[in-house]
Amino acid sequence: MSKKLSKEDLEQDILIEYSSRFMYFYNQNKATVIGGGLGIILAVALIIGYVFYSNQQSQQAQVLLGIAEQALMQGDLERALYGDDDEFTLGFVQIARNYGRTSSGNLAYYYAAIAEFELNNFDDALGYIEQFSPPRGILGVAPISMHANILMELERYEEAASQFERAANWDENTSTTPYNLFEAAQANMEAGNNNRAIQHLENILSEYPNSQQATRAQRMLGMLAAG
Repeated sequence: MSKKLSKEDLEQDILIEYSSRFMYFYNQNKATVIGGGLGIILAVALIIGYVFYSNQQSQQAQVLLGIAEQALMQGDLERALYGDDDEFTLGFVQIARNYGRTSSGNLAYYYAAIAEFELNNFDDALGYIEQFSPPRGILGVAPISMHANILMELERYEEAASQFERAANWDENTSTTPYNLFEAAQANMEAGNNNRAIQHLENILSEYPNSQQATRAQRMLGMLAAG
């Protein structure tokens, strides 16, 4: 019976193959390598090493993130943030710091912001969400809207309005766009920018008349007109 190779075995075989090719090239082209070609060869070797290191980092971060996610879903916010020393697990904070260049490390910044927000630690939540890179498309809308909500809690209304506007435009659709336009209108009202708020409300009524926010937008426009 043939032995099934693990992923680690396969990666090791690939690394050995690259090393063999490198040594063969070196033996066949010693003069070039010793001369001007050494920098190129070293650069290629470093790139190969970095690819393997990055893959390993990504796998580790993904496993650790899954454990921290479970703690978050269970409402154990402290363990989700900082891990558990007894169980040798890491939380979102450590994952973000140690694996920030991976997709899981990036997501850990977002989760850390959510946990800190739930704990009413709005300054810490803002620090984490500012380091998160939202994905393209509709999946990026909620994090940007979350960023705006954190700013609202900090009473930084103009910045919050800007983030809600960003969320509205990030992926234009009949659901998240009118919602974030309405939130942007409210934030602008809090900031005293009533004209900007009116623009968003009128945009909802003209572009998204069948949305859930249309009735609320009409009511708020009437309130602004009366005021």
